[in-house]
Amino acid sequence: MAIAYLTLSPEFFMNKPKKVAILTAGGLAPCLNSAIGSLIERYTEIDPSIEIICYRSGYKGLLLGDFYTVTPAIREKAGLLHRFGGSVIGNSRVKLTNVKDCIKRGLVQEGQDPQKVAADQLVKDGVDILHTIGGDDTNTAAADLAAFLASNNYGLTVIGLPKTVDNDVFPIKQSLGAWTAAEQGANYFWNVVAENNSNPRMLIVHEVMGRSCGWLTAATAVEYRKLLDRAEWLPELGLSRDSYEVHGVFIPEMAIDLAAEAARLRKVMDEVDCVNIFVSEGAGVEAIVAEMQAKGQEVPRDAFGHVKLDAVNPGKWFGEQFAQMIGAEKTLVQKSGYFARASAANVEDIRLIKSCADLAVECAFKRESGVIGHDDDQGFILRAIEFPRIKGGKPFNINTPWFDKTLAEIGQTKGSKVETSH
Repeated sequence: MAIAYLTLSPEFFMNKPKKVAILTAGGLAPCLNSAIGSLIERYTEIDPSIEIICYRSGYKGLLLGDFYTVTPAIREKAGLLHRFGGSVIGNSRVKLTNVKDCIKRGLVQEGQDPQKVAADQLVKDGVDILHTIGGDDTNTAAADLAAFLASNNYGLTVIGLPKTVDNDVFPIKQSLGAWTAAEQGANYFWNVVAENNSNPRMLIVHEVMGRSCGWLTAATAVEYRKLLDRAEWLPELGLSRDSYEVHGVFIPEMAIDLAAEAARLRKVMDEVDCVNIFVSEGAGVEAIVAEMQAKGQEVPRDAFGHVKLDAVNPGKWFGEQFAQMIGAEKTLVQKSGYFARASAANVEDIRLIKSCADLAVECAFKRESGVIGHDDDQGFILRAIEFPRIKGGKPFNINTPWFDKTLAEIGQTKGSKVETSH
C-alpha cells in the first residue's frame, strides 16, 4: 500500500498542512474511535511530519484550547482504536452559535463570540485543517464555523466526517456507524426477547434510537430477523420463532392506527402469549409533547432546541397505549440505544470509515472543505459535499423494498407517509 503513495505528484504536496486537528462531537456512534484512528493512520502513512492534535470533548475543548498531542507512540498504536467503541478524546454537545449556552457553561466570557473564540484558538494552535466527526448538529456547527473562517479570511479548512446512528443526514447515503448500530441493536434484543416467557401475556417494547428518522429501527428489525432465520427452533417444547418474532415496527415517518394495530396485536397475544414491538424513540413524540403541554408540564430541550427524548420516554408511552388494548399482563420496555451506539465499528463500517478518512486527508492537501460522504444527488459518488447542503432530519423512505418485505412478513399493514420535523 505504501508504494502507491509514491505515485502522488509533487503538486499534491504543495499545500501540505503543517498541523491538523481532530474533534468528535454530539452523541456516540460506533465509528468515532475508528475514524480518529483512520485519520491518524492515513496522515502518518503519507507524511508523519504533519502534526496532529485532538481536541478534548469536542467544541468544548476547541473553545478552551484543551487538546491531546498525537505523539509517535500514539501513531504507532492508532490501530487499537478500531477495537473500541466510544470516543477516546471525548464528546460534548456545544453549539457555537448558541452564545447564551456557551456563556452559561463557562466556555466563553460575556461579550465574546464563540465562533471567533474557536477561530482564534485554531490560529493560536497553528492548525491548518480541522476534522470534525459528528452528526448533523456537529456538521452544521462545522458549516457555521467554516463560513465564519472564510468570511473573516482565517485561511483554515474544515472537513467533516458524517457520524450518526440514525442515518439521517442530507444528502449522504450512508452515515458512519449506522450499520454497526443496527447489528448491535439486534444482538441486544436477542437476549431481551427471552423475557417473553417470564410472564404470561408479555408485551416487550424495544425502543431504538431515531429522533426523526426510523431507518435504525427498521434496519435493526431486519438484522434481528436475520438472527431468527439462522436459529433452530423446538416448537414442540415452546421454543417457537413466533414468540421471538418482531410483531410490529413503529417509526416517525409512518402513520400509526393504534386501534387497528391493537386489534391485530391482540390476536398475536392470544395465539403466541407475547407481543414484541420495535419503536423509534421519535415515534409518537408530537402526541406525547402535546399531552405534556396540555397538563402544563415543561418539555425539556437541549442546546440545539431538540426535545430530550429520555425525558418524554416514547417507549413507555407506547407500552401504556398498547398494554390495556391487547390485554398484556406485564409490559417490559427496553432501550438498546446506549448499548448499540457505544459499540466498536463492525467490518462493514470500518471499510466505509477508512474510505471516507482517506478522502478526507486527500481533501486536506487540496484545501477542499466539506463533509465526506456518498452524495445522494450526484450518483452516490464519494466526495466532499458542500457544507451548505448538509442538514439533518433526512427521513427514512418507508417505500424501501426491504422495509415493505419486512412488514409483509410480520403481517403489519403499512401506514401512510408522515412528514417528520427535525
